[in-house]
Amino acid sequence: MTSSAAAPLAGKTALVTGSTSGIGLGIATALAQAGANLVLNGFGDATVIQGAIAQIEQHGVKAVHHGADMSKSAEIEAMIAFVIEQFGSVDVLVNNAGIQHVATIDTFPVDKWNAIIAINLSSAFHTMRVALPKMRDNGWGRVINVASAHGLVGSVGKSAYVAAKHGIVGLTKVAALENARTGVTVNAICPGFVLTPLVQKQIDDIATRDNISPDAARSKLLGEKQPSEQFVTPEQIGKLAVFLCSEGADEMRGAALQIDGGWTSQ
Repeated sequence: MTSSAAAPLAGKTALVTGSTSGIGLGIATALAQAGANLVLNGFGDATVIQGAIAQIEQHGVKAVHHGADMSKSAEIEAMIAFVIEQFGSVDVLVNNAGIQHVATIDTFPVDKWNAIIAINLSSAFHTMRVALPKMRDNGWGRVINVASAHGLVGSVGKSAYVAAKHGIVGLTKVAALENARTGVTVNAICPGFVLTPLVQKQIDDIATRDNISPDAARSKLLGEKQPSEQFVTPEQIGKLAVFLCSEGADEMRGAALQIDGGWTSQ
């Protein structure tokens, strides 16, 4: 295997928002395995962030962290400028940052609505607004927006999240069309349930509420939505992101790719 085949993204730089843990870190790790230098973003304990950087750099690439608050456009602009200053370009942009709150529409706190729309939707607009012109100038770029199964279907109690993720899918389509005759592609990934701490808490709550085993609670949670009854893993999502950066995905433009155990096929 040639070095270029082993590291197809060698010499490229990827920025992954919300990447100090979970799905974002899984995507960042996969991109690093493909040879890309990484800029991580997200809040968290300094020791945890240093651990994430060390995990990335095990793959022979350089990794740094920028703590931009993704609800603030000025900080997003500063982060893009930082990436260009450090590495010369933003070649791969992954918009992954997201938060969640569950309540019915009539009881949904306005501040929570505003925060979810800002971080889950508007932040992707601001990163693309700044990064896309430079990608076009370079003749190559990949934007990957992490939507959700909730970018395609709804669920009770998740009005802001569903609205934001549907918005991400629409924003992806518009950006893809606007760059259709360039070397820049824009696509979305729509994961189903991933075993995050938030989801684990839901499993624990079901086990306690229904007085059943953790395994039964897991099946109950997944069975309501995800026909495979298997969690999607950050590693699987990361591999899909790497594919979207490959030549094989050159003409994938504006796609919303489901990786959800059959959830949205029902």
